[in-house]
Amino acid sequence: MLRSVTGPHGACGMTREVWTQHTLPRCCLPSHARSRIYVYDSYMLTGESGLPAGVLLPEPRRSVVAIEPPHRGAGYWAGAPSAALGDDGIYLAYRMRRPVGHGRGYALAIARSADGEHFETVLSIGRELMHTESLERPSLVRTPEGTWRLYVSCATPGTKHWRVELIEAAHPAEFDARRSQVVLPGDTKTAVKDPVIVHRDGIWQLWASCHPLADPDEADQMATDYATSHDGRAWTWQGTALNGRPGLWDSRGTRVSTVCYLGETIVAYYDGRASAAENYEERTGVATGTEPTGLSALGSVPFAQSPHATGGLRYLDILPLGGGRRRLYYEMTGTDGAHELRTELR
Repeated sequence: MLRSVTGPHGACGMTREVWTQHTLPRCCLPSHARSRIYVYDSYMLTGESGLPAGVLLPEPRRSVVAIEPPHRGAGYWAGAPSAALGDDGIYLAYRMRRPVGHGRGYALAIARSADGEHFETVLSIGRELMHTESLERPSLVRTPEGTWRLYVSCATPGTKHWRVELIEAAHPAEFDARRSQVVLPGDTKTAVKDPVIVHRDGIWQLWASCHPLADPDEADQMATDYATSHDGRAWTWQGTALNGRPGLWDSRGTRVSTVCYLGETIVAYYDGRASAAENYEERTGVATGTEPTGLSALGSVPFAQSPHATGGLRYLDILPLGGGRRRLYYEMTGTDGAHELRTELR
């Protein structure tokens, strides 16, 4: 996900507000406010401490469905969104999934919208074209030169291993899977997937979800590692950015889902869970820091979750639109267990 470093980023929400002087950069503030102190409502949990005034959260009751799952019921998902602005509207890359044994992550779609809510598919890439058992979150990036990149998370068949491949094109409708190249191969010890990408001060930055492979029964565990690149193709790992916290809701794993930058302050939203049983139903947390490899999670409970089923609300992406407006996209569990791709305009 390409991020501007001069424009506002963030989510917002809550039903009751206390106005106060802000303590975080404007990347986390709504266009109409200096800051807010947030409290609990039925759509999210904010914790008793640790959330600075001004950190903004998804508010599902204000959202609408942008992309429906392929079928209703548990195991059917539309989500893992990554959004970018084009010259003719918003482009959205996302993953479609069926249950294990019925296709898993069977396709990535690229869709265009004039209003950010109603999308028309311009391209679909099936898992067979990527020679993968399953597809997961893509990252759609428009480069400073105006060309387009699609980073694709691919599962190696018959294993727990994941890799990330890159496809480049002049336009989002022109991505050709036959021209993909592996840019994050992982190795026998580590699976790599779900990249979040920022271009800042001429350097490409990447946060990716990394999973240990030594014990297949423990491969759902995850941490977020950080890498840099001069061209967005050849990456150098710099260290771990965010780990789970023993005894807390995110102890089993943390996956950064979006990052906003202003000056030296980093605000990262992340997906977390406490157990293997919560795999696929992660909830959203917030971490901050001044170094890309030094993020600290805030609070002791999730900051955003679905009001339905097991509470899954994950893969948050935030798209600045200009004029202080922004679009939130995220994957959320519905009443029947299916995952919908939802959006909010702020």
